[in-house]
Amino acid sequence: MTLPSDRQAGICLHITSLPGEYGVGEIGGNARKFIDVLRSMGMRVWQFLPIGPTAHGNSPYQLLSIYAGNVLLLDVASLVEAGLVAPNETADLAGLPADCTDFKRLIPLKQQLLSRAADRFARRASAAQRAAFDEFLARHDERWLHDFALFHVLKTLHQECAWPQWDPQYAHRDVAALHSLERSARHEIDEVKILQYLFFEQWRALQTYAREQGVRLFGDIPIYIPLASADGWAGPELLKIDRDGRPQSVAGVPPDFFSADGQLWGNPLYDWEYHAKTGYQWWIERLRHAVTMADMIRIDHFRGFESYWSIPASSRTATDGEWLAGPGDELFDALRGALGDLPIVAEDLGIITDAVTALRERQQFPGMKVLQFMVGDEHFDIHDIPWNSVCYTGTHDNDTTVGWFSGSPDDVRSIHEVRRTQEVVLRKTGGSPETIHTDLIRLALQAEARLTVVPMQDILGLGSKARMNTPGTTDCNWHWRLRWRQINDSLCRSIRDMVVAAGRSA
Repeated sequence: MTLPSDRQAGICLHITSLPGEYGVGEIGGNARKFIDVLRSMGMRVWQFLPIGPTAHGNSPYQLLSIYAGNVLLLDVASLVEAGLVAPNETADLAGLPADCTDFKRLIPLKQQLLSRAADRFARRASAAQRAAFDEFLARHDERWLHDFALFHVLKTLHQECAWPQWDPQYAHRDVAALHSLERSARHEIDEVKILQYLFFEQWRALQTYAREQGVRLFGDIPIYIPLASADGWAGPELLKIDRDGRPQSVAGVPPDFFSADGQLWGNPLYDWEYHAKTGYQWWIERLRHAVTMADMIRIDHFRGFESYWSIPASSRTATDGEWLAGPGDELFDALRGALGDLPIVAEDLGIITDAVTALRERQQFPGMKVLQFMVGDEHFDIHDIPWNSVCYTGTHDNDTTVGWFSGSPDDVRSIHEVRRTQEVVLRKTGGSPETIHTDLIRLALQAEARLTVVPMQDILGLGSKARMNTPGTTDCNWHWRLRWRQINDSLCRSIRDMVVAAGRSA
């Protein structure tokens, strides 16, 4: 897999934000319909956020597994069609809001439905389905799936607590205790594996459809894993933690554009010396899996591979930390040696030093250029954005373009700075406050960058209420959803006309 060789355009929309009637975006018919919308707009790339199972807070950047799929994204209609769910069993999900994801109500309802589907699969699967499931187990069980299933069962058994708080025999993976669990919880373990099988089957169908329509899937992997993940439990040696799972230092970033106090992510840091001794095998397997799930991969917080911000675990903010050396070229050379060309985009936002830029350039990874951070500068010129980059109007961590231009409710800029930015932006775009989202899209498409990506909220010209995430906060994030009625033929034609006029391959 390789990155686009000609100039293309795409849209960023997370899977949970897709329209649909069952409370959350799913990877079935509505996902295929969105691919059709992309093509009608002249877009050839669909970027989404990480698609793994999420921890507390529902952030796709805090994953319980680097391999597993988030089964909340399973397409209910496909399960009904397969006879695994009865039509009348979907009524409670159909009663959930259609314009946002209410995770608190969604999760127990959908988990109950999926449990029924898994049970029916176990009892009714045809010989062909069982053979396909057995093949899935042969590919994934030993490498990650069995550990993930055990982890999932134990997490439920311990009232969703993080694994360092489990009974010591389970926290420390006592062999006899796990074998006993395998016998006593066989049904629950099988359920987890069946749902993962169904997820991967639906995902492969989506990949096939995207490929047929000429649309690249652009995935995303977080740099860090949560301590409370299956990966942390199965591989504590990967992390800088003690025997009981306690880190001395945690991850985050110092104060920047997003937050005056920085961002205290709380993830444990990697034991890079251990990774180096193993030839970075864990990373090789992680990326090998990622490129089977998408055509291109954005690596979040690329900056942390050159040097990372280490914060004492006792700190309440990210201000008290220090930069420590990351693995640098050694990691990416090992990845390329094992996997060949790497279809990676480096998320190189925030405090970027010459050393970080040099690492990205040596590895020839495209970086990210976000117009919201640039276009308010008097000296900015759209033609200064290089070809080997991805140009965005904004990202999932930004306010929408309309919200940003107007002055976000949580904006760290002063009113004077907002007004000055507005004046400069209007001169740079030649537009008006009423059309700022369209004007900034047009400007982004004109960049020389090999790829321009626009958040769906900017395509629609939505304000701050449609913001996907506010970094450094845990409330009111990841909820926004698209409605089909917001898209019409006129909108699709106008976007396509801009893509074609900018000389991008439609």
